[in-house]
Amino acid sequence: MRDHEPAPGHLDRRLSTKEAAELLGVKPETVYAYVSRGQLSSRRTPGGRGSTFDAKEVEALARRNRRENGGSPGTSGELSVRTRLTFIDKDRYYYRGVDATELAARHPYEEVAEWLWTGRLPAGAVFTAPVASVGAARRAVDALPEHSGPTDRLRVAAVAAAVADPLRFDLSEEAVLGTARILIPTLVAALPPARPTHRDEGSLARRLWARLTGRAADEAKLRALDTALGLLVDHDLAASTLAVRVAASARAHPYAAVSAGLGVIEGPLHGAASGLAHRLLEEVLDLGDAGPVIAQELRAGRRIPGLGHRLYPGEDPRARALFALLEEIPEAEPALAAARDIVTTTARHTPLHANVDLALGVLTASFGMEPAAGETIFAVARTAGWIAHALEEYGERPLRMRPSGHYVGPKPPQHLP
Repeated sequence: MRDHEPAPGHLDRRLSTKEAAELLGVKPETVYAYVSRGQLSSRRTPGGRGSTFDAKEVEALARRNRRENGGSPGTSGELSVRTRLTFIDKDRYYYRGVDATELAARHPYEEVAEWLWTGRLPAGAVFTAPVASVGAARRAVDALPEHSGPTDRLRVAAVAAAVADPLRFDLSEEAVLGTARILIPTLVAALPPARPTHRDEGSLARRLWARLTGRAADEAKLRALDTALGLLVDHDLAASTLAVRVAASARAHPYAAVSAGLGVIEGPLHGAASGLAHRLLEEVLDLGDAGPVIAQELRAGRRIPGLGHRLYPGEDPRARALFALLEEIPEAEPALAAARDIVTTTARHTPLHANVDLALGVLTASFGMEPAAGETIFAVARTAGWIAHALEEYGERPLRMRPSGHYVGPKPPQHLP
């Protein structure tokens, strides 16, 4: 008999909170989180304290949790989120069952986004934004202080685009997809071009390139940027994606859901990590040796940016794919050599592999881009994934993303001071 299966006759009675928690393999307080989400019903004990739970209902939920959590009754008391979008497995990851690195290598960003949204690959997909949306976003961005960062601009652009869309509260699948195809190019168009004479045309990658650097782009460089966008479209429930799903669970419109994601990625452990890797690469390039640079980072107690990923025991597959493309571009060779030096030098202290932030740092450092350019690439790319997760969440029960707090404060009631 399994540890979490009931004894004979167990299902004919009601369970206490403690018994239900043991059967579910979670903390007692999490049982009430299931109740608040509508996944369990409870009944007050007549003449007593606490609640009881139908054993059959609890066992059914336990079986479902075991299926969703790979056979384990619970994962630290947390609930998993079912998704059909991205699956991460050892050293590979998949979009709707298709190897993501192969998909990004063979299809432009727009088609990868469409695959994630719809499961279809429309050849030649192009995202264009209406004049009203772009105009509103640009006016809002132009009003920001000069020192504003790229994520500041993107957040403001998303809000301005929302205000310009009177139908933003339509959460039907067709309407949300229409919003996505407008919002992403609006975000790009709202960023100031590096050259005033630039005219937007062609793929989203080409339009974004003009916002990131004043250097001319050949096909190899555009392919590297376009592939980077495709590789970063989604990566399961990263912190920003979880924020998007929480917003969508509350039925926030897609612009607001994307704004929630943009509010999270500025952290140094998420979207901004590539900027730190970019700066590290520049230091190594200036000194010509990673040794003293890594030594200084370790002496200061800082983690080495661009190395290690908790989901991949080896090299991040996104980094591997992007490095392969950059190796074909002569201008990227110095930064690639610096990246290899960083990995080799750090391995003497701890065996960490390159992640996508280091690869993005190589891309941005090689083509005259600012350190924050990687954050911009990440945010634009991930907007497609955020929309995909928002769409999934709109199909779920509203407000299900409502965990219960584990109160550890003074026992009430307390007297006012």
